[in-house]
Amino acid sequence: MGVVYPESESARLGVVMRRSAGVTAWATSIWRATAVLPGAGDASWKLLREDADTAEYHASTHDLWLYVSDTEAYAHELQAEVPSVYVILRDVQDTGDGDMPIEVLTVTASPYEAQDYSDSGEELVERVPMPPSVLRWVAGFVDRHHEEEPFVKRRRDRQNTDQVQTGIGDARIAQTTDVYRAPTAWVREEAE
Repeated sequence: MGVVYPESESARLGVVMRRSAGVTAWATSIWRATAVLPGAGDASWKLLREDADTAEYHASTHDLWLYVSDTEAYAHELQAEVPSVYVILRDVQDTGDGDMPIEVLTVTASPYEAQDYSDSGEELVERVPMPPSVLRWVAGFVDRHHEEEPFVKRRRDRQNTDQVQTGIGDARIAQTTDVYRAPTAWVREEAE
């Protein structure tokens, strides 16, 4: 679909952001990622449509990278009820010069990577339904590169349990009594 390297592929996705009116005095507007545009050209907050209190922007365009090492994550996402692309956003401090209050950092098809961004607490993660062309591309990538790892049950080591214990603890430290006794009992014995 886009650039191809031996262990990865990429495709350009435009991110559509919607601004709608806020419902409180503290939140004058609400921003949400609503769609991705496969094969989109470069853009910087290009207005797509505007209604009375809602506007949609082509905020930016990013490469969606797929890596062979992450095929398990993509396979997991493809099994979701609604396979999605995750848009990673960050709030930007209002500079007062008309800049948008949110920045689009990247896009990913990996729910594991999206979870990592979400755990940091610094970024916002939005799920956007995967367009059919992107869904076919990701599914084809997984079909070509994913190898299911077989489950191997770990077996316990067989240990000879009838051996006599020669000592407890560090052999270099002389211990005249039980090493498992309570420290308070030891202090009382020493004081007497």
